[in-house]
Amino acid sequence: MSDTKTGGSRKTLILLVVVFVLPVILAKLALDNDFFNRGATNRGELLQPTLNAQSLFGELPKKWRVVYVVPTTCDQTCQNAIYSIQQVDLALGKESDRANATLVITPESANVEEWIAKDNRTEVLNTKQENVNKVFNSAHRNGIFLVDTMNNAMLRYNPHADQQQAIMQSRDVLSDLKKMLKLSRIG
Repeated sequence: MSDTKTGGSRKTLILLVVVFVLPVILAKLALDNDFFNRGATNRGELLQPTLNAQSLFGELPKKWRVVYVVPTTCDQTCQNAIYSIQQVDLALGKESDRANATLVITPESANVEEWIAKDNRTEVLNTKQENVNKVFNSAHRNGIFLVDTMNNAMLRYNPHADQQQAIMQSRDVLSDLKKMLKLSRIG
């Protein structure tokens, strides 16, 4: 009778190993060998490491920001980027008090007064070119940035010359910003 008990105990032990240990081993193998695409829900380019923008926004209230650095000439791409960040700010609705559309303007920047006058909600930050150079290197300067409440630029979006692409991109920015606002308790 003891042989049947030990045989049953072995079967129970093997069953436990199969049920609990085997899935862990299979999951580890799947992760290590990239058997599937890892999920990413952000639509912008994740900046790793984040860009510390404390020198630009340190004295401003802690808010989420959709930032665009105005270049020396404001062509169609620049105009679309300004329009996009303004539309994102408007589309936030009741969450708009937690985020700002922000234009960073240096003395070398193009005159964009006509674009800013259309929307009095857009925050304009006048600063020196050196401050912009501290935060954004030349590879990262041209883009729309999502900046968190701790003044870290986290996501970057390429501006588009085509208006339809710019509108579609503003939807991506809005989607990412809404996710961040939902997860954030600050700002």
